[in-house]
Amino acid sequence: MKLLEIGDFAQVDGRKLMDIYAESNQENIDYFYPDTTDRAAALAKIEEDFLAYVRDDVLSKEQNRYMVLEREGEWVSALRLYELEAGEYYIEALETRPDRRRQGFGAALLGLVLERLKETGPFRVRDNVNKKNTASLLTHEKCGFTVADSVGHDLLDGSADERSYSMEYRYNKGETT
Repeated sequence: MKLLEIGDFAQVDGRKLMDIYAESNQENIDYFYPDTTDRAAALAKIEEDFLAYVRDDVLSKEQNRYMVLEREGEWVSALRLYELEAGEYYIEALETRPDRRRQGFGAALLGLVLERLKETGPFRVRDNVNKKNTASLLTHEKCGFTVADSVGHDLLDGSADERSYSMEYRYNKGETT
């Protein structure tokens, strides 16, 4: 397995990335296009908009990264990593391909990202996890995250979500707290 750190949209393989987010994109059809009769066209639009967001918002800022776990040329898991300030990070959209779930890829990706960040010195990483997403909660806990707040806080737009927990991982001089 290999960790890809993508900082430039030219490095993004759109099809491989969309395969990771296939389930979420299908769910977004019902959210964004509830009355659609052409699900294929709606999915194509959602994928196009998703990739435009990655290009124009996420990767337009030098400090942001898409972190991808690759296995034998296949992208199996991904997340967005935002550096808010030195030593402060926020994770968004940790997801694994639907056909590769329950194989430890999400935890492997999260673990590799944390190991990479340890090379830079002390840091704190925060993330939000839906309270009903037991698999994601267990993955975060397995990787050393703890529940920091019973309300999820989006550190990019300042919103709060009662349906999510704020999760946190701290690293300081070889110790996690």
